[in-house]
Amino acid sequence: MSEVGEAVLGSPPDQASVAGEPWSARRAERYLLGLERFGMHFGLEKMRRLMGELDSPHERFASIHVVGTNGKSSTTRMIAAILERQGQRTGSYTSPHLVSFAERIQVAGRDLADRRFGPAVERVARAAAVIDAATGVDGDPVTQFEALTAAAYGELAAAGVDVGVIEAGLGARYDATSVIDPRVTVLTNIGLEHTAWLGETIAEIAGEKLAVVAAGGVLVLGAGLHPDALAVARAVAAERGARIVEAQATLAPEFRLRARGDYQRRNFALAMAAAEAHVEGPLDAQAVGRAAAELVVAGRFEVLGRGRGRPPGGGPSGRAAVTLLDGAHNPAGIDALVESLPGFLAGRRLCAVVSILEDKDSRSMLTALLPLCARVICTTASNPRAVPADALAGVARDVAGSSATAIEVQPDPRRAVALGRERVPGGVVLVTGSIYLISDVVRGSRRGSTL
Repeated sequence: MSEVGEAVLGSPPDQASVAGEPWSARRAERYLLGLERFGMHFGLEKMRRLMGELDSPHERFASIHVVGTNGKSSTTRMIAAILERQGQRTGSYTSPHLVSFAERIQVAGRDLADRRFGPAVERVARAAAVIDAATGVDGDPVTQFEALTAAAYGELAAAGVDVGVIEAGLGARYDATSVIDPRVTVLTNIGLEHTAWLGETIAEIAGEKLAVVAAGGVLVLGAGLHPDALAVARAVAAERGARIVEAQATLAPEFRLRARGDYQRRNFALAMAAAEAHVEGPLDAQAVGRAAAELVVAGRFEVLGRGRGRPPGGGPSGRAAVTLLDGAHNPAGIDALVESLPGFLAGRRLCAVVSILEDKDSRSMLTALLPLCARVICTTASNPRAVPADALAGVARDVAGSSATAIEVQPDPRRAVALGRERVPGGVVLVTGSIYLISDVVRGSRRGSTL
């Protein structure tokens, strides 16, 4: 076997690959997980070389780039759903995932099939090995996100999509997704997050995210943007001759949206504006209605169904607690969640199962969430950056002060959910604070249904 082959396959080599058979999805997952040790990389030079090695798949479909702080995944899926029902063959790429890397890549609204995911990653792995070999031991290896983004672009091109709706990762200016040349760029919102990399002010962060706006393109703005972000957006659009489209504040009441949460109605209104900008004309109302009524965005104000993914600890018969998943992971996300909770609770007691990463403002998040909670169970997501459950509980107790909110600790996420269901029979158990926590809760089995 060549040195390149050994670099791709690792040690010990994968026997199926040695025999010349395509990679399995499991093998592809192992390869991608093995790239985690290389961390993040800012800059597009290596990504462009990777695209060149793969014959530039990103140039074979039109693209819409979705940037912002919150709501990117939901908005990306919604744009794709609308355009698909408008008669366009559509693909999308989002991050992160809940159970499998393949969830990030969708064609016609369906996760990439295992039989395609393995070979797609294998092709990228072999191209990455060529690039890594050329840069030598002191060079920056291809990262996990770069490899997965390249696999997504390759599959969208192979599927013959008319348009790919692409969610940016961290920032946008130097993000691996930004090798595309989108005619439409979508800005969901701007918050103070990842300040070590993107800047310490709203204006600085907006500048990083809007650096990808194409000359002569269209910039679609979400409603309620911070004034500083709006000023940057207008300046960038003027500089590049881009047309600005401002989305409606929320989805019109005549549309029934399957995705729960008031914030999802705002996201869908933004998605409609972006889809309309792409087709350069009015949308078919029936197609939009079907997209609204049919789309579920996993892990965003999602009620866990009664299928295989249901956590244990249902409580007494007839009084099982409802388990609600929401990937809010920063103060703005929690604020949007809190806005939607009272109507959903309808007087039921709420127990929040919470894990938060150490680079997030946990105090602000808990300050917004705790007033609605009868009980909070602090746990620890499997991500190494998760705040330990007992330390998070210390912050929660400080925030709760003399209030009646009970604070408990259960480090294991699934046991924490089971405990929550025991504590509030007939109530609601909210799993939130990190998308990685939600992944821990549902990992190992796909949900049989989503109610």
